[in-house]
Amino acid sequence: MENVIEIKHLSKSFGTHEVLKDIDFSVRKGEVVCIIGSSGSGKSTLLRCVNLLEKPTGGEIIYKGENILDDKHDIYAYRTKLGMVFQSFNLFNNHNVLSNCVVGQVKVLKRSKAEAEAVARKYLKVVGMEQYINAKPKQLSGGQRQRVAIARALSMEPDVMLFDEPTSALDPEMVGEVLKVMKELADSGLTMLIVTHEMGFAEEVSDRVVFMDKGVIAEEGTPEQIFKKPTQERTREFLKRTLK
Repeated sequence: MENVIEIKHLSKSFGTHEVLKDIDFSVRKGEVVCIIGSSGSGKSTLLRCVNLLEKPTGGEIIYKGENILDDKHDIYAYRTKLGMVFQSFNLFNNHNVLSNCVVGQVKVLKRSKAEAEAVARKYLKVVGMEQYINAKPKQLSGGQRQRVAIARALSMEPDVMLFDEPTSALDPEMVGEVLKVMKELADSGLTMLIVTHEMGFAEEVSDRVVFMDKGVIAEEGTPEQIFKKPTQERTREFLKRTLK
């Protein structure tokens, strides 16, 4: 399988604090990669660097054979190829559900309103929210809002979906409905890069698991390797704490 995104020697510093150190990994087409690790290990910063919401301090991000950190590269065109789902839903409160999933398509992708609405309805159905198209975000539960946020990202029909701890802001009883949608997306062959603290989910859906610790990739491998036979002591310590 071809690499959709390849990270080479990526680093990121905030002032004198180095958050990411010499990160190397890739995401292949159709692959689901989960990034796990303690708070402050650099997981979310790595995801934000991939999407260029944070500008890396050094290294390369190769997308379809080109380093998108080169000055000549069109960052905005690259960003349209990545769907991002955040911890907080970031929906437009003054727009209804359908409009939330339409506005980006019309403004960024220059789709007609009719085409954008058809695409939006398709993905709202995928996440089980098609019956709420006229609702405003404030009328929805947290789990429903996150499902709309996923549909909005899918409506842009990106090459890769990025998820930054998408269940961390949800009440416990709403986590399951969002994870169910994400599992269905993983099963559909969508390329996904997921930062998560849901270990059972990561073990179930991942093709590959990346364990980060103190700004470096401490270990990576299949779910079987990471969760059942980790080779690094730091990985074993982390899993012992989180899998109680």
